[in-house]
Amino acid sequence: MQLHDFWFVLIAVLWSGYFLLEGFDFGVGILLPFLSHDDVDRRVVINTIGPVWDGNEVWLLTAGGATFAAFPGWYASLFSGFYLALLVILVALIARGVAFEFRGKHPDPRWKATWDKAIFLGSAVPALLWGVAFGNIVRGVPLDADHNFTGNFFTLLNPYALLGGLTTLSLFTLHGALFLRLKTTGELRERATRVAKLLAAPTVVIAAGFLLWSEISYGKASSAAVAAVAAIALLAGVAMALRGRDGWSFTLNGAAIVAAVAALFIALYPNVLPSTTDAAGTLTVSNASSAHYTLTVMSWVAVIFTPVVLTYQGWTYWVFRKRLSRSDIVTEPAAAAGKPGIPVPRAGSDRPEVSQ
Repeated sequence: MQLHDFWFVLIAVLWSGYFLLEGFDFGVGILLPFLSHDDVDRRVVINTIGPVWDGNEVWLLTAGGATFAAFPGWYASLFSGFYLALLVILVALIARGVAFEFRGKHPDPRWKATWDKAIFLGSAVPALLWGVAFGNIVRGVPLDADHNFTGNFFTLLNPYALLGGLTTLSLFTLHGALFLRLKTTGELRERATRVAKLLAAPTVVIAAGFLLWSEISYGKASSAAVAAVAAIALLAGVAMALRGRDGWSFTLNGAAIVAAVAALFIALYPNVLPSTTDAAGTLTVSNASSAHYTLTVMSWVAVIFTPVVLTYQGWTYWVFRKRLSRSDIVTEPAAAAGKPGIPVPRAGSDRPEVSQ
């Protein structure tokens, strides 16, 4: 394996990790207005991802940085052709991050409702558009011989890519529901269970349709095998959810997401961005990569620091592994008496937020 092949695999791993971890973050944000009956419920939902959401986004930053350093040609054509779509994603992610920080700054219900909408939109928009983006990467976009994008924003809104968007949106929403089952108790967990059961059938149909289209039009034998693993994992995850096996259902749904991303990257290789109009414009791992020396230095950095980052993130999940309930947010008798409740960590912060 040459270094540019190694970095293609590593970038695929980074995107798989991002979709696995940020996927349930997005799902939790999407479900926030539907599962919460009052502000206490909403705070429980937000606090399930409070200690980890910003760490999960590091996978996106690393994937983007690795693409820029290892495949500058891919990065240039991708970000110029997908500029508007990526800008919309960036704005949504910024609004979402700001909402986590500012929601608890004022007790006014209208203030909190505004930021709750930002959390919902900041989760739903990227969940949809990342699938659209990856659908276009696999399908290809119009590139001329100089690797310049010759289409427009509406070129990206083709049926295959839009189905990809619906796939990620549905998978991430189901992932979020399964995560909330794993992290909450009481009525909130029961609501998450009902939502997961409602989402299961349409998610399976949409994801199966997208994977089947991908393999028929763009796949190969190896990618078809991995896509089959994704389908089996998704079905098994749904079966475990129906049986009330929280840990297994969440794990298998996550495995389905990882396998689906892997299948797309395997189908794409050795291309990184095919051209639909001029074969000479297709970008591959060879003609889009950096110099050998650059890839060598990057490889040593990755080998040294990747285990450290993974160990720290794994430790974070272990520390914050307990389920959350309403009693972790506020004491009902204290609230009824008009007294402050139990201080708890606010989403995205280590400072306590006292219930109002």
